[in-house]
Amino acid sequence: MTQVRLGEAVPDFTLPSTGDKTFQLSALKGKRVLIYFYPKDNTPGCTLEGQNFRDNIDFFNEHNTVIFGISRDSLRMHENFKTKQAFPFDLLSDADEEACQLFDVIKLKKLYGKEHLGIVRSTFLIDENGVLQQEWRNVKVKDHFDEVKQAILDL
Repeated sequence: MTQVRLGEAVPDFTLPSTGDKTFQLSALKGKRVLIYFYPKDNTPGCTLEGQNFRDNIDFFNEHNTVIFGISRDSLRMHENFKTKQAFPFDLLSDADEEACQLFDVIKLKKLYGKEHLGIVRSTFLIDENGVLQQEWRNVKVKDHFDEVKQAILDL
């Protein structure tokens, strides 16, 4: 399977979305798209990351940027997480790992001494023409919004 590369168009993909919708990347031409992959709903780091994006939604709106969070959790879990945190953006369910493979975010991780395959927290900024302009891998949540904000301002 093809994987995304900086400076190249991101292949089109579709995923089920909260709000009983279907996400399709190609339908967003003309907008900047920020996609963030996170390991699991309702965990501390994932919650904080989503809250940081939520709390700065006006900045994203002012800069023609739509946000989508992606994990392997079910739509039902996503709906609960989105409602509980009042996220003003949709969460996408990638149970089949189609987008995870496309963006190469599934890696071997260690948790409590045991190895497992899981999503490595990663964010991708796609421009109005569908071209990948920036990527952050192994994201540290604390200062991540500031990095994303600067990248959007630099576009």
